[in-house]
Amino acid sequence: MPRAETTQAAQTIQGPTAAERARTLAYGVADGVLVAPGVPYAPVPAHTTDRDGRPLLLVRADAPIAAALTGEDDVPATLRTSDVAPVPLPDRVRGRAWLHGWLSEVPDGELRAAALLLSHAHPRPELLDLGAGRDGRREWTVLALETAQVEIEDAWGSATLEPEEYADAAPDPFVAVEAGILTHLDSAHRAELPRLLPEAVPPGPVRPLALDRYGMWLRCSAPPPGAPSSFDVRLPFAEPVSDLHGLRRVYRRLFARATP
Repeated sequence: MPRAETTQAAQTIQGPTAAERARTLAYGVADGVLVAPGVPYAPVPAHTTDRDGRPLLLVRADAPIAAALTGEDDVPATLRTSDVAPVPLPDRVRGRAWLHGWLSEVPDGELRAAALLLSHAHPRPELLDLGAGRDGRREWTVLALETAQVEIEDAWGSATLEPEEYADAAPDPFVAVEAGILTHLDSAHRAELPRLLPEAVPPGPVRPLALDRYGMWLRCSAPPPGAPSSFDVRLPFAEPVSDLHGLRRVYRRLFARATP
């Protein structure tokens, strides 16, 4: 995400902490790549986190990272996540997080619970068949990453987090529905978005970029010869919201003020 331009209100209102933002990126919506010494980088087909933020990763049982665990209790690894805006824009990466820790295979007795957690974010058919086949082998398995350190870099800045700080936080309540909300705003209310901005913002096209319980980011494109060609504006909510009912109430107030 390019450098954020904020109003004075955006600079004083409370926003998500670095730990909350890291928990949101680790939740499982952002794309994940697993990195381990001596193992080729591999995108993770599906991942999510448990209540304490421990990543659970669905991988093929014959993947190189699973083979690296043969005869080992755990191996050092990093889960890299990239948060990409659901609205098609230039420079769509909104943030990145790196979760460093120790990777192990989820024991057979815990596979069902892990599969249920994964299915909430990723209802994939592979999760229905994690048991061993007739030959004693399984096609898919679930790995768990015991997090030892977390790094995050996004529009708010960069931070390094200890595992306790990360585990004590919670993901944003809208992480699972944000993409649908933003794409709806972009397709049905794009013409109204410029009227939400302060008068000091140059006129030009506006697209929704990101949403959290404290506010919304908008991507603004100033007409030539404006410089820079695009910039991001933080639109803070009057108060944090925790559910869709509260979000609808905030949106009604915002768009009511924007109606000419």
